[in-house]
Amino acid sequence: MRLYPLRRREMKRSYKYYIGIAAFFLVIPVIACAAAETGSAQPANEKSIAEPATPVQPEVSLPTISETKDAIEIQLPAATPTASISKFDPLNYTLGPDDEVEITIMRHPEFSGKYPIDREGKLQYKFVGDLDVNGLTKAQLEQKVKEAVSTFVIAPEVNVTVTEYRSKVFYVLGEVGAPGKYYMRAETIPVREAIFQAGLPTQAAAMRKTQIITPSEKTDAQIKHVDLYSILYGGNLKKNITIKPGDIVYVPSTVMAKVIRVINPVATTVGLASAPAESASTAKTGMQVLTK
Repeated sequence: MRLYPLRRREMKRSYKYYIGIAAFFLVIPVIACAAAETGSAQPANEKSIAEPATPVQPEVSLPTISETKDAIEIQLPAATPTASISKFDPLNYTLGPDDEVEITIMRHPEFSGKYPIDREGKLQYKFVGDLDVNGLTKAQLEQKVKEAVSTFVIAPEVNVTVTEYRSKVFYVLGEVGAPGKYYMRAETIPVREAIFQAGLPTQAAAMRKTQIITPSEKTDAQIKHVDLYSILYGGNLKKNITIKPGDIVYVPSTVMAKVIRVINPVATTVGLASAPAESASTAKTGMQVLTK
């Protein structure tokens, strides 16, 4: 009867010995893969931080004065053209299915109201019928409604407001805080803004290997690789490319995160099986964990 506890202890020691050997052989390739990934993730040519350049003073042109017998002529310098700053114009948003607009006819509330756009890109406008508004801007829709209402109202004043933006979507998948489908309020959106809407990357994200996938029904999908780490934490906005409606932003996981997800359930199961049950409640809790 005294040999049974000794045998049980020897079996536990052998289990721990074999588990240690298996863990040793699993950790070595994981560390090698992680080192290879870290080495490949580093940029090939790292530029040193340049010293701030001395600001160049703009050249100031002085007016020229010419004196004649009868008068004195003063010639002012020509104005230098300033670079135009491109800003997003909400009037350029094109309407599509699932959008909703609000049409207002001044002094005629019977022609005013909110109207959804169906899947065919048409708007059911009362007293007029179906209006094809797919691909129209707000200004074009105002002109179209004005022409349609002119038979009922003299010189109508039309105003169109987009109340729901639902025709243009993009998808964010992978290691982000809130993956899913998001709606666009413009024709394009920068990838940095898309990642901010999705809750930023998680700690297990391989940000330097982010992909932007453009699906296509006729040809293979186009895949663009983006260094998300340089955009978010390096401030390199040259890599902040824009995505279009229907694009998919995929942030993959690191090799280490994938391996940990595989080993963690196995390690938990082995630990629960090898540990002695101190009480019935502890054993019951262990069984509940195993069945999940």
